[in-house]
Amino acid sequence: MSDAPIRQFFEEWHRATIAEDTARLLDLMAEDVVFLAPGQPPMQGRDAFAKAFTDALQHVRIEPTGTIHDITINGHMACCWAELTVALTPRAGGPARIRKGHTLTVLRQRSSGEWVPLRDANLLT
Repeated sequence: MSDAPIRQFFEEWHRATIAEDTARLLDLMAEDVVFLAPGQPPMQGRDAFAKAFTDALQHVRIEPTGTIHDITINGHMACCWAELTVALTPRAGGPARIRKGHTLTVLRQRSSGEWVPLRDANLLT
């Protein structure tokens, strides 16, 4: 099975993030998604993501870039290890803060064939 649709998903995620398209991002994730980040409580579900994302956008522009190191597909589930860089540029001006690190994302394939994140753990610092 080709990993191209998963690579396309990550490209679309980055484009939607840069475009600040919250609705598109929510459509790109499982309803029961869980995001894990160091020192933070788990962010569970689309509503929690939407709140955190829109709150962040009040203060910064978010520009992610990344490199996928490995994709493993097993039926309708997949695992992706990537290296991610996120530039957080203050809307009030000033230099961007850069966060870098590895991520591990578990994806589920929808009946439509689209891949969506089910669990995502990032080690950005």
